Amino acid sequence: MTQDAAFGPLQGVKVLELGHVMAGPVCGMMLADMGAEVIKLEKIAGGDDSRRMVPPRIKDESAAFLMLNRNKRGIAVDLKSPQGIEIVKRLIERTDILIENFRLGTMERIGLGYEDAQKLNPGLVYCSLSGFGRTGPYAARGGFDLVAQGMSGLMSITGNRHDETPVKVGPPVTDITAGILGAMGVLAAYTYRLKTGQGQLVDTSLFEAGLVQSYFHSAIYLATGRSPVPTGSAHIMSAPYQAFPTADSWITVGAANQANWLRLIEVIEAPELIDDPRFKENADRMDHLDELTEVLQPYFRRRTSADWLSQFEKAGLPAGPIYNMKEVLENEQTRARNMLTEVPHQTLGNTKTLGAPVKFSSTPAEVRRGAPVLGQHSREVLVEIGFSLDEIEQMEKEGTVSSKQ
Repeated sequence: MTQDAAFGPLQGVKVLELGHVMAGPVCGMMLADMGAEVIKLEKIAGGDDSRRMVPPRIKDESAAFLMLNRNKRGIAVDLKSPQGIEIVKRLIERTDILIENFRLGTMERIGLGYEDAQKLNPGLVYCSLSGFGRTGPYAARGGFDLVAQGMSGLMSITGNRHDETPVKVGPPVTDITAGILGAMGVLAAYTYRLKTGQGQLVDTSLFEAGLVQSYFHSAIYLATGRSPVPTGSAHIMSAPYQAFPTADSWITVGAANQANWLRLIEVIEAPELIDDPRFKENADRMDHLDELTEVLQPYFRRRTSADWLSQFEKAGLPAGPIYNMKEVLENEQTRARNMLTEVPHQTLGNTKTLGAPVKFSSTPAEVRRGAPVLGQHSREVLVEIGFSLDEIEQMEKEGTVSSKQ
């Protein structure tokens, strides 16, 4: 398949991304991986801030930027100039979906808010990603993953059991989830548009992205009035369902239901636990989780991780190793699912990136294009929306656009 061949279920869908750092770019990347034609618009002065999220670099390019912006074409425009705004308006007229994750009011101030855009294109699906959403008392606040993790409750339920030190989830989970929610939202709105011809505003946030991670924890509070606390690797409702140290490393064991609990007892050769009243049913095991962990640990330390995992697999008991990133990215399942791939880049040659996480039987998703260098496709895109080469050269001289062919 050539680099410009149509692919994916969203082939032909045109997306304009005015996104920076993570939530907006993740949303655009998800759509691009599924075949949408995504144009990423960046500011001329330095482009997307993730271009400066270094180290690490691959030569002169930020590894973070390369990861989040593959499969997109890039255009660099001065949004402080009237002609720069005119360029964006022309793009809006020709696009199906717009993604932005600026602070509330930024797009409105430059005449590109939802109501302005809708006048240009009534069928436009306009996705606004922010820290706290477009309504409510916190709407004007900026959005940062760390702050959202704290305010959405995630940092109150993450960390070691009996340790009150706030712990952030390792990945920027609210940024990533907000991007995924945005992609889900715009596809639902686009489906509605196909039926009615009507566009609409899609509004989600990092705060809500964090909150939706807490379905079980929210259920506990709403049922009991008590706020859950960190449980380390253990499950908040089922036991044993956690990591255990073995003779040489750690493994995870998911003996959450009664059948698997009895299967675990059999494999580790601990028949005395069958009638122990502390561990009889799941509710008993949750009430005595610390004791359960203490009792089970000596059994797991008797053998190596590989030995236990082999035995658990034979018994049909859910269990697994704990991989570092090197191990997971070099893993046979990662390769089998095409989750590590290479894409061509204008200046770097082929670069490694993660693959598309959703598979389609008839319209395969594909990671086929490396992230753009700043302004790489400016001329190409401007010609497509009706500017002549003379006009483009004049705008380049005036600093309205930046091109890097």
